[in-house]
Amino acid sequence: MTTPTGHPRPRLAVSSCLLGAPVRYNGGHSRNRFLTGMLSRHVDWVPVCPEMEIGLAAPRPAMRLRTDGHIVTKDGASDHTAAMTALAERRLPDLGGIDGYILKSRSPSCGLSNLPRYAAGGPDERTDGQPVDRKGRGVFAALLLDAYPDLPTEEDGRLNDPVLREHFIEQVFAQARLRELFAGDWRPRDLVAFHSRHKFQLLAHAPDGYRETGRIVARAGERPQDELERDYRHAFTATLAIRAGRGRHTNALHHILGFITGDLDPARRHDILTAIDSYRRGQAPLSVPIALLRHHAKGEHLAYIAEQTYLAPFPDDLLLRHNL
Repeated sequence: MTTPTGHPRPRLAVSSCLLGAPVRYNGGHSRNRFLTGMLSRHVDWVPVCPEMEIGLAAPRPAMRLRTDGHIVTKDGASDHTAAMTALAERRLPDLGGIDGYILKSRSPSCGLSNLPRYAAGGPDERTDGQPVDRKGRGVFAALLLDAYPDLPTEEDGRLNDPVLREHFIEQVFAQARLRELFAGDWRPRDLVAFHSRHKFQLLAHAPDGYRETGRIVARAGERPQDELERDYRHAFTATLAIRAGRGRHTNALHHILGFITGDLDPARRHDILTAIDSYRRGQAPLSVPIALLRHHAKGEHLAYIAEQTYLAPFPDDLLLRHNL
């Protein structure tokens, strides 16, 4: 299924409270405007609330992580670790077809990192009610990442950073395209065509990954399909998990310009070079040279460039790539 813009619709798991469900420990929610507004038009949500799914109510006693990996109520009266682990065993297999997961930050079940951990009662641990450290990961989140180590994941708070938001959304739409490819009756030539469309996107993230995925595709007709899918999926996902910096974006932009420069007059070529250099120096957002390259590739009917996912990795109305 595709969005109105022609992009596939990612399937995104999400902490239910971020969509406005009143499931937090205090009976409230943590509705995220970007998720429920712009993004909701383009994705299919898979809401998950581990606390509610193990039978807890809302409101309920607040919970915390202990250094022994247990999740307990703040007063220590109830330990929900076994129930949370059993839930993960039942629920995680159902999440095998998702393209990403957005988790509630600071949650002892869903938080990805830097959660306070409290004493488990050992002789060397503090007992003054203060956390021992802030190195915790939510119990459900830890089990999720153990099951799906390559899955794009992010916390709601970090999505307020425009760079992190753009990177995560780019990964999610790329995963949706990859899922769509492998869900069908694909042949090696289909993988070759898919890879060809993603070349500059991969190059912008990691030249080594660009070369590795290329080596896998070069042997597409020689290997069993299950091995080919496994290796390409891992290399593709790992490459896009590396955040593209200004230098690598500039390199990819110059590579694309090299493909279309023979079809441009000196004035148009100069305009694109100026826009790329302005981006390189931090004086213009990435959207400016991208828009020029898209315009000229389409205008000159250069299908190979016009179809590159790097030029349109996600729907334009998500308003990404505009930050300096």
